[in-house]
Amino acid sequence: MTITPVTQKDLTRRRLLAAALAAGVGAAVPISAPGRAWAAPTDPGPSQLTLPRPTGPHPVGTVPLHLVDTSRPDPAAGPGHHRELMASVWYPARKTKDLPRAPWMPRGALRAFLADAGFPLDPALGPLTAAHADAPVHRTGRRLPVLVYAHGASSHRGDHTIMVQELASHGYAVVTVDHTYDAFSEFPDGRLTVPAQVPPFLGPRDFATDIRFVLDTVEGLAAGHNPDADGRPLPQGLLGALDPQRIGAFGWSKGGTATALTMLADQRIGAGLSIDGPMQPTVTADLDRPFMMMTASFTRAAMPDVAEFWTHLRGWRLNIQADGAVHKTYGDYATLIPQAGTILGLTDQQVQDMIGTLDPTRAVRIQQAYPLAFFDQHLRHRQGHLLDGPSAAFPEVRFIA
Repeated sequence: MTITPVTQKDLTRRRLLAAALAAGVGAAVPISAPGRAWAAPTDPGPSQLTLPRPTGPHPVGTVPLHLVDTSRPDPAAGPGHHRELMASVWYPARKTKDLPRAPWMPRGALRAFLADAGFPLDPALGPLTAAHADAPVHRTGRRLPVLVYAHGASSHRGDHTIMVQELASHGYAVVTVDHTYDAFSEFPDGRLTVPAQVPPFLGPRDFATDIRFVLDTVEGLAAGHNPDADGRPLPQGLLGALDPQRIGAFGWSKGGTATALTMLADQRIGAGLSIDGPMQPTVTADLDRPFMMMTASFTRAAMPDVAEFWTHLRGWRLNIQADGAVHKTYGDYATLIPQAGTILGLTDQQVQDMIGTLDPTRAVRIQQAYPLAFFDQHLRHRQGHLLDGPSAAFPEVRFIA
């Protein structure tokens, strides 16, 4: 695999590309606005960024996986190399006392990510997740329903950790994946890849191919096979813990589009959620399984491709939208950007330009509650009332007919 260095020229080109995409074709953009330079922090001892704790009854465990898809050669890496991906499995855990909490991103990947965003923060300030590394799996008499998560363009598999660890704390196994060459990713041997400005350019269909390979990995884990390319030992109880008959998928931005494309190509996914996906290229085939859209910037009213996709949903469907939400509202940035803004001395307006006007605490509660209700209803057949219509508990959430 080729290591893509982070150079100033690359950063400038990536910011210009992000600006064009944000204006015209709807790809996810980096954490900060293109070309904006923040002053270096002056606080001699800024606090470490934090993520809100999940609300479920279980502690959370996680383990990284180094995956190699031997069915797909990787021309960018040279002859004899195949597509490599970094993934993580998040799950309900037990015996977590004294086990370290996993970082939001590996240190090297986070350093490159912050440099690309133009945020002069020390990577040591990166948040810890609620998940305990390599904790034993909490096993009951039934296997764990599985969810697969796909990130947005030029992002990383941890960008919706709040949502991921919330689902795991309520009894789901969630597999997150870095889409190599469109992600800030760090491999076990220290290799670092960043979003490429030259081929291979990855579109939503490439993401979907990665997701289908991850589904194969889920089936392997369920059958008792360790998929890690380096033979890394897995947490106690993980092999055989996943239920390949109850699989859902969700994704943000490009990952939301990829989720829909994967469902159209693969019947193993029983329910899908798009988090502000632009649905480009236009998804025009009919989909007969449950699908929910959490829209913000890429709405049916503003995006013809999203409106077209909606007409092809033939099964259970729902479109919700929170007042004041923008593209980054339904993710970790809703809480991390205000914290970073305090360190960097950003104004309230600068923060709102990035994450919208919805209160960050409310944004967190929305992204914890609605995906859980959706997957509980369609993978566990637990019929709640949150998805029936507007809720007094969430007055800012509108149901788009």
